Amino acid sequence: MKKIGLIGGTSWHATIVYYRLINEMVGERIGTQGNPELLIYSLNIELMRAQDKEKINAKYLEIAQTLEAAGAKALVICANTPHMVYDFVQPQVGIPILHIADAVGKEAQEKRLQTLGLLGNRPTMTGDFIPSRLATKFSIQTVIPDERYIAQNHWYVSNELTQGIFSDGAKTFFMEQMELLRQNGAEGIILGCTELPILMNETDFDLPMLATTTLHARMAADFILE
Repeated sequence: MKKIGLIGGTSWHATIVYYRLINEMVGERIGTQGNPELLIYSLNIELMRAQDKEKINAKYLEIAQTLEAAGAKALVICANTPHMVYDFVQPQVGIPILHIADAVGKEAQEKRLQTLGLLGNRPTMTGDFIPSRLATKFSIQTVIPDERYIAQNHWYVSNELTQGIFSDGAKTFFMEQMELLRQNGAEGIILGCTELPILMNETDFDLPMLATTTLHARMAADFILE
């Protein structure tokens, strides 16, 4: 099995889920007598909250190089938003960063989905690091909530989900957002905050829900066992 490095902490609640899922998924294929070697670097989420892109890039590069030097054969960034560093970090390390959008794109292609709604915080929804990769590599178009709802999406992610609060109010809000995305042409929904699959599950709505945490963990497990 290949050793991989996990960059977590944004939030630590989702990092726990990544760790559990990767171990479970590998265990399903090799049995429970063993488990994969994983290197985990859990950073302080305040780095992301400060929104200083240069500091974020520099820190993720430092962590990536540390994990590579420690023997990781690939890296998994255990959240959606920090993938904003991919274009900066990937050229400066000698191992692949398994991109979360690739995990989503492959699943969407298998389900024959061509237009996906994207939920998450403001940087994830309004940034280009997920939509552009889906469009370029998979010919998948992305729609996001109307501008008047962006701030409330971001508030729930930052002030509740990433702090381990999973309220009925948040669930109701995101269910309403998914219905609006459907009306705007979405054939499936990207749960583009790694805590959203903790708040909701695929039986809560009648469109395919692509849980980035689960899909990304499966991608990591596949790499480990290649």
